[in-house]
Amino acid sequence: MAVNIVECIDDSVKIQNVIVSVSDKKGLDKMIKGLVEVNPDIKIYSTGGTFSAIKAMNIKQLKQNLIQISDYTGQPEMQGGLVKTLDFKIYLGLLSETYNEAHKADLQRTGAVPMDMVIVNLYPFRETIARPDATIEMARANIDIGGPCMIRASAKNFLRVAVVTNPADYDWVLDELKKTGGKLSLQTRFELAKKAFALTAEYDTAIAKYLNGVNFTEASKCYRKMN
Repeated sequence: MAVNIVECIDDSVKIQNVIVSVSDKKGLDKMIKGLVEVNPDIKIYSTGGTFSAIKAMNIKQLKQNLIQISDYTGQPEMQGGLVKTLDFKIYLGLLSETYNEAHKADLQRTGAVPMDMVIVNLYPFRETIARPDATIEMARANIDIGGPCMIRASAKNFLRVAVVTNPADYDWVLDELKKTGGKLSLQTRFELAKKAFALTAEYDTAIAKYLNGVNFTEASKCYRKMN
């Protein structure tokens, strides 16, 4: 298998295109308003409830620059939100490399844009299984798929993309953007990537540990068998 080895990158990356899809909306209002304050031309691509929450902020500069991901990809969300962001255009935008001519051609061919930042946190799996009334079906429904995929893709490409997974990091990310005119350094992108991979590792570990503690008889009680 051929592997891309990158030799040329930018230390500072201007944040122009951002994907936002969060379950925990704590601090989101401040983060979005801060991004727009730093760069009034910023474009925000969002999904479902997050899109509605951002739209309800009534930020004048975002009127034309808040884009529903389904409009961007040309694919409506799957019922229940099961598939929202698992799309070639999304991952092309996350994994493309600045100085790779083939990647530039792919972006142009598909009408995709390079994503500079992803603000994502995950379905509340651990919070769900901590509930006294939790069933395996409730747990299964709260296993996030698209979120970890976007987080991993963005963290892998920290050479160009900043991935923000914790609302506690909003303030210091905004501070750097304000000081630099809307740019994030390679060091910041690298630190965010480390946090992102730690999050997905912990998330998958929690799922595996929970499932290993549930026997099949208990699991099967949630479902009405059709045959």
